Amino acid sequence: MSSIIKSAKSIFPTLDRILVQRIKVPQQTSSGIYIPEKNVPKNNLATVIAVGPGFNTQSGELIKPSVKAGDKVLIPPHGGSPINIEKEEYLLLRDSDILARIQE
Repeated sequence: MSSIIKSAKSIFPTLDRILVQRIKVPQQTSSGIYIPEKNVPKNNLATVIAVGPGFNTQSGELIKPSVKAGDKVLIPPHGGSPINIEKEEYLLLRDSDILARIQE
């Protein structure tokens, strides 16, 4: 699938889906010790890359996602659909899977 997708910017989520990329955890401690990649814990912070238009309720009301591209969000440690593009990992989640938006 990654051979078809050239970049994350070519992905346009549908309905209330949101494309995020986890913020990378430093692989070096403050004292300078390097941590092997397999031992680095997954970060629950992510950056929103793209957002779908939302979904329509049965009454026809459009419910838009609660985040926008560029937002920092808190995501669950597991879940979502992983997408790998050029050695970078992205996750496709539903708006309801986002735990919180982080204000800076």
